[in-house]
Amino acid sequence: MSYLLALDQGTTSSRAIIFNEHGQIQATAQRETHIQTPHSGWVEQDAQEIWTTQIAVVQQALASAGILAKDIHAIGLTNQRETTVIWDKRNSQPLAPAIIWQDRRATDWCNHLAEQGLQDKIQHKTGLRIDPYFSAGKLVWLLDNIAGLRELAEQGHVAFGTVDSWLMWNLTQGAEHVIEVSNASRTMLMNLHTQTWDEELLALFNIPHSVLPKIISSDSYVADTASGLLGANIPITGILGDQQSALFGQSCFEVGTAKNTYGTGCFMLFNTGSQVQLSQNKLISTVAWNCQEQTTYALEGSVFMAGAIVQWLRDGLGIIHNSNEVEKLACQVSDTDGVVLVPAFTGLGAPHWDSDARALLCGMSRGTHKAHIARAALESIAFQVSDVLTAMQSDIAHPLKQLRVDGGASHNDMLMQFQADILNVPVLRPKMLESTAWGAAAMAGLKSGVFSNLDEISASWQLDRMFEPNMNNDQREMHLNQWQTALRRSRSDL
Repeated sequence: MSYLLALDQGTTSSRAIIFNEHGQIQATAQRETHIQTPHSGWVEQDAQEIWTTQIAVVQQALASAGILAKDIHAIGLTNQRETTVIWDKRNSQPLAPAIIWQDRRATDWCNHLAEQGLQDKIQHKTGLRIDPYFSAGKLVWLLDNIAGLRELAEQGHVAFGTVDSWLMWNLTQGAEHVIEVSNASRTMLMNLHTQTWDEELLALFNIPHSVLPKIISSDSYVADTASGLLGANIPITGILGDQQSALFGQSCFEVGTAKNTYGTGCFMLFNTGSQVQLSQNKLISTVAWNCQEQTTYALEGSVFMAGAIVQWLRDGLGIIHNSNEVEKLACQVSDTDGVVLVPAFTGLGAPHWDSDARALLCGMSRGTHKAHIARAALESIAFQVSDVLTAMQSDIAHPLKQLRVDGGASHNDMLMQFQADILNVPVLRPKMLESTAWGAAAMAGLKSGVFSNLDEISASWQLDRMFEPNMNNDQREMHLNQWQTALRRSRSDL
């Protein structure tokens, strides 16, 4: 039996999952990572904690599976994207907190770029919109605001990277300073067409070339883990950003296939094949993966609030005690009775990109109670996904035939049925919902010879349940019109 180890470093936890060659989970270990918000709009983590929790769960998973490090055929790595880490090359110590993808401190810098009329240039080069979400603004902020950092960088002592870079540095004890191409495509520094650092943007942003990692393909054999780290030297043969990894893990290998991950936020990726598809509708163009010497691209829509809405019901309103209760509460009513929630708690993501929009709960009457609000909260997730899909369908010639789903909220049958109804396409939930971790493991397995082709990976995908749309067009239009009316009221440009 060939075992594959996935390292899944996410925003709120570090996980390790051991799979066999059939995609079956042998062991899982997880440790929480802590987020700090020292100022409004700032979101940070301790980079050292990211590493120590990640290596700890590897040891824990091996022990839980009852196998040794030498039994692992290969390691695949997947990670929260855009998060920015800087460290000293001489001693491997972080030089600042890791700035998390949700952080907004680079807003003024981004606004300045937009005022200079650089949106089209940056989108054409990188596929991205000018936004604090991406790594470039975070790196510029660090260079400009951490005392002595720019001077240290110009001396060649500073390393920058996303979380995959930081983990690879530590897994190889400083031997490899690399960034995988799907992660590099989220920095707003990589030219999407050449898959190299864009010299014009580096000069424009005043970023020293010496801080940058080497861009590598998703199925690179990077190195073995350092001696003494795990008890055996395990080859690392696959790396993917978390959403691209979920697309790969869902076997969305064909042009026109798509997946949506329901996590803290929602991330829909649509496979556009070997061509860069630049969006006319405020979506992101990104590298999906580069494997077997071929690049696959995707269109992506990012929704900032999905599972986080359920957390708000629990922690902010106190109408549920734990997240699992929300479906039962929402199903106490057959509809929201006109109540609509627009969850713009941190602004609106794709395709609106309105960081100053604010959350809105409207349509309430004396008859409104907590079940209506819970149902409106779940429906708001589906409405946001619908907005992203509408933008995607305007950008591309391939109509979506089905949507594959994963992530925590995909367990929710009521939400998945409403999602199918609003999109008017079947929603497919697989038996194994660990698509992100499996994607990284499968990529590593493809490179290391566990799999000889993509068809063998596809064979591991098994359907749990298909949710067929059963809402009529009039009902669908009524729901969407209510949503659009509420959405307009939440916008900052009202």
